[in-house]
Amino acid sequence: MDGFQFMTEKLDIKILILFILRRLPGVVSGETLANLALADGNVGYFEYAECLAELVDSGHVEQTRPGYQITERGSRNCEIVESSLPFTIRSRLEKKLVPLAENMRRRAMISADHETDTDGLCRVRLSLSDGMGEIASLKLLCGNEDQAAVIEENFRRTAELYYNRIMEMLLTDERKI
Repeated sequence: MDGFQFMTEKLDIKILILFILRRLPGVVSGETLANLALADGNVGYFEYAECLAELVDSGHVEQTRPGYQITERGSRNCEIVESSLPFTIRSRLEKKLVPLAENMRRRAMISADHETDTDGLCRVRLSLSDGMGEIASLKLLCGNEDQAAVIEENFRRTAELYYNRIMEMLLTDERKI
């Protein structure tokens, strides 16, 4: 296999993990991180798991309930040594990480949740941010939790479209129609 490189040195595997986390803008699920690190046969699973645990223990990676995130210490150290990773591995990972990072940024800017109060009324809260602050927020009363879940999913999928439609409707002068 052309370009196949199997990493066995713990330091290389740790740099690989930090390289991945450094390029992602938030918490990454354990499954996603493992899929990225193990892709292309670069690393064996048990070596990967051991190195990830050591990075958590050393404070280079933070483990949270939803997944893993690089710490400031990890980012600083990775910046210094990441060029030691083989170019082929870095370039393949970069191609995989760009769309994932964009998706993570987008998801971080969209919020959709609901709550049912003591009277049994279900309220959905939807919001959209531009990365600098909230640009739209909407609270809706809905029939039940199933309806709320549909509203949340639809908003998460096409929040920008809903924002544009609302703005268009609000900016249209109905008197001229």
